[in-house]
Amino acid sequence: MQILAPKIAVWCSKSSNKNRKWKIQQWRNGYSYLNALFLAHLLALSLQSVTGQMWDGVAVTQGDFQALQAIKHELIDVKGALHSWNGSNGACSGQWAGIKCVKGQVIVIQLPWKELAGRISDRIGQLRELRKLSLHDNAISGTIPRSVGYLPNLRGIYLFNNRFSGSIPPTIGNLPLLQTLDLSNNFLTGEIPSSLANSTKLIRVNLSYNSLSGSIPRSFTQSFSLVILALQHNNVSGIVPDSWGGFGNRTCPLGVLTLDHNVISGTIPPSLTKLEWLQEISFSENNISGVIPVEIGRLKRLRRLDLSKNAINGGFPSSFTNLSSLESLNVENNRLESQIPRDIDRLQNLSVIKLGKNRFNGEIPASLGNISAIKHLDFSENNFMGQIPPSLTNLLNLTSFNVSYNNLSGPVPILLSNKFNASSFVGNLKLCGFSSSTPCLPASSPQNITNPSTDVPKLHRHRKLSVKDIILIAAGALLVLLLVLCSILLCCLLSKRAASKKNDNITAKQAAVRSVEKGSTEVGASEAGGKLVHFDGPFVFTADDLLCATAEIMGKSTYGTAYKATLEDGNEVAVKRLREKTTKGQNEFETEVAGLGKIRHPNLLALTAYYLGPKGEKLLVFEYMPRGSLSSFLHARGPETTVDWATRMKIVIGITQGLNYLHTEENLIHGNLTSSNILLDDQTNARIADFGLPKLMTSAAATNVIATAGTQGYNAPELTKTKKPTAKTDVYSLGVIILELLTGKSPGEAMDGMDLPQWVASKVKEEWTNEVFDLELMKDTPNIGDELLNTLKLALHCVDPSPAARPDVPQILQQLEEIKAASTSGDDGAKDQPANE
Repeated sequence: MQILAPKIAVWCSKSSNKNRKWKIQQWRNGYSYLNALFLAHLLALSLQSVTGQMWDGVAVTQGDFQALQAIKHELIDVKGALHSWNGSNGACSGQWAGIKCVKGQVIVIQLPWKELAGRISDRIGQLRELRKLSLHDNAISGTIPRSVGYLPNLRGIYLFNNRFSGSIPPTIGNLPLLQTLDLSNNFLTGEIPSSLANSTKLIRVNLSYNSLSGSIPRSFTQSFSLVILALQHNNVSGIVPDSWGGFGNRTCPLGVLTLDHNVISGTIPPSLTKLEWLQEISFSENNISGVIPVEIGRLKRLRRLDLSKNAINGGFPSSFTNLSSLESLNVENNRLESQIPRDIDRLQNLSVIKLGKNRFNGEIPASLGNISAIKHLDFSENNFMGQIPPSLTNLLNLTSFNVSYNNLSGPVPILLSNKFNASSFVGNLKLCGFSSSTPCLPASSPQNITNPSTDVPKLHRHRKLSVKDIILIAAGALLVLLLVLCSILLCCLLSKRAASKKNDNITAKQAAVRSVEKGSTEVGASEAGGKLVHFDGPFVFTADDLLCATAEIMGKSTYGTAYKATLEDGNEVAVKRLREKTTKGQNEFETEVAGLGKIRHPNLLALTAYYLGPKGEKLLVFEYMPRGSLSSFLHARGPETTVDWATRMKIVIGITQGLNYLHTEENLIHGNLTSSNILLDDQTNARIADFGLPKLMTSAAATNVIATAGTQGYNAPELTKTKKPTAKTDVYSLGVIILELLTGKSPGEAMDGMDLPQWVASKVKEEWTNEVFDLELMKDTPNIGDELLNTLKLALHCVDPSPAARPDVPQILQQLEEIKAASTSGDDGAKDQPANE
């Protein structure tokens, strides 16, 4: 019995509400106590239904058979998913797709991702032993039958990602054993029935992404079992009830409360702070006012707090720094004021701090530099004053930083000005050093400025020069002039000798260029007549520094040869020597490369300089990434080295963020996205390389690049005909890379005569994923099963043969972030786990 081996069906729905489906937050793994609850539940269901997995010699009861026939009649079966629903003897023999029985009675209907339309028959209420109803990710419309509430054994209702309309039947509150209710991402209206919380077994309620109205039922605050309540993206109004956790000695297990994107008003109820298991609060984009409760420090398990885009005032209460588990804090766009607590470094797990668009004042605490986990820091549009603390340069994981539009002054620490562009610092009139237009002038004080009228003794102020004085002054001036002339003559002689020596060495350096192509130790040709252009980068070097650097070949591609170059001062850069006769002419080349040199993003490999040699050599200089390419990181490691899912997911999100920036901000198509040109820094952050290089190449050379990528298995099928990369072909390549990370297999390998997407799809159609995922990941399945499944579903959507069916990169990024967020904040992965697994 494989309780933890989840199933998945091919993501193939092409209904008109497909784009809405990418918005749904799917709460996943993350809480150990919740995992235990659901695993125990799954185990119980497995033991109860094991006899229903095989033919038990009992035909389906007449009542159940008639109900199934009525259900089939009112569903529209576009793909023939219900073709097997024929003959009364087959329903409980395992022959009917999605049906499981015990002693001739149906206990499970499980038909997700089947492109079913139509409606659910009201006769479903005849299936008295039904335990699980799973029809998610289809296009079923109409209302949810009231008769669903008359199934006394129903444990799970999974109808999310459909087109259901009308109101939620209050009869669902009659189900005494109901544990999971997920109706998210439909078109439901009306108020939320207060009866939903009647079940003492209810663990998870997700009604998000509908058009529900009315207030939050007070009954939810009195539940002894509810762990996840997700009501975001509706029209819920009124106030948040202030009756949470009032059960005497009983502990409310609520772990996730998401109410964002509604029209809720009132204040944050202080009773929320009684929920000791609470790990996520999201109230963003409502009309909440008042202050943050002073008792908030009680929430020792709180990981994510999002109060952004409300009208909250006051400041952080003194107990705020007791939130020792807090990882993400977002209070931007409110009316908060006062100062940041000086002891904020007690929150050592903080990785995201967003305080923008408030009224905070005082200085930025230097203690922030002690929180090594910080990745995102936004203090923009406040009233902060004083200097930027130099201690912030200790934040090695910092990838996003913004202190614009405050009252800051003094110099920007060099490491921050090198890492972030001017937009992170603008709007601070007294701040300097963050761009060439805001230099920091040497400090001068009045006491250092001498005034002849006051420093010269009055006795000598009007004394006339004697003849002797004049002769001495003239002699001194003549001596100075002679020294200057001698110095100029000496410099000219030395310069001529150096030039002669350099000319003698030209032949030797040209020989070194040829030796580099064979793996030797020097790069480049003579500096004479060459041109070195710097963009902003971590350090500056001369042409001589570059041309005389120690180097080693890292690889060759259709663009040219890549080297790791170690400069004389020990700094390392990556140098790409472009192939001759494949690049555009010099003027056009310089115009295009100047544009590429301005592109900056944490997940893009920055072009820091380029060199044009006297004989047409073209060198591009980039930041050096110490961990090499994703391809080698994943496929060329020893058996003792493992890459866990958290690292792989971090890489996937990084690649997608970089690609999203190229598509949306730079209007640039990559055209050659492979795991070989995804590089990793020393923190395993992904950096996309080779973007924009086709702009530097001739059209014939660019076409050759596309052909090469095709042989590696990353090209979308339409490229064989069009030869023109698009945003959708980039999405296909991204999907292949995600599959590569999920499976651990290289796309270039032939698997049963199929490429990687085809092979994965063939295995997934069988619904068992054991053969798809990398064995290293399967070891972690108890904790990350649903995260893997959702990521796999997303990847398959990206590699859809039809370009129109593929999502855009912003949609992919949003879905990845939701998958990751759900794994750290949400449920235990029991969403639609088969009842008999």
